Amino acid sequence: METIVKKRIRQVKKGDQSAFTEIVDLYKDKIYQLCYRMVGNAHEAEDIAQEAFIRAYVNIHTYDLDKKFSSWLYRIATNLSIDRIRKKKPDYYLDAEVSGTDGLTMYSQVAVDIALPEDEVETMELQETIQKAILKLPDKYRSVIVLKYIDELSLIEISEILNIPVGTVKTRIHRGREALRKQLRHL
Repeated sequence: METIVKKRIRQVKKGDQSAFTEIVDLYKDKIYQLCYRMVGNAHEAEDIAQEAFIRAYVNIHTYDLDKKFSSWLYRIATNLSIDRIRKKKPDYYLDAEVSGTDGLTMYSQVAVDIALPEDEVETMELQETIQKAILKLPDKYRSVIVLKYIDELSLIEISEILNIPVGTVKTRIHRGREALRKQLRHL
């Protein structure tokens, strides 16, 4: 897929605007989901995703073809999401030291078999509870948790998207999981 995307990007750089439409079609759902997980509002997520594609198109000349396009696009969407969050409310969280964690993988616990309606409602309520907990996280922890556990990106990809060292990614994931654990301890 990356080969097709890079071919389309070359076409866009040569002036073929329609080639970007195919790129948007390939990434629109993933970018929307990323934005939604970051801001927790469908309309804002749509706006941010659209803005991400506009920024990518306008700045396509700055994209380095030797790098992974999806990482570049995810960085744009993540930064726009964080900007939107910061504009909504001030960042008043304290960076507390935490210890020990087992990991959080509740989103990956989707049933394979057809679930009973009661189970589906319970699952939806649990997911909503987890989403609310994710939205309460400080921006820097929220972004790594969403990229790691929702979008299932590697530490290296997250590092490239957020433009921070891998060690910092690991620390933020650890602290984000611990903060989620504290919020969800009643479950």
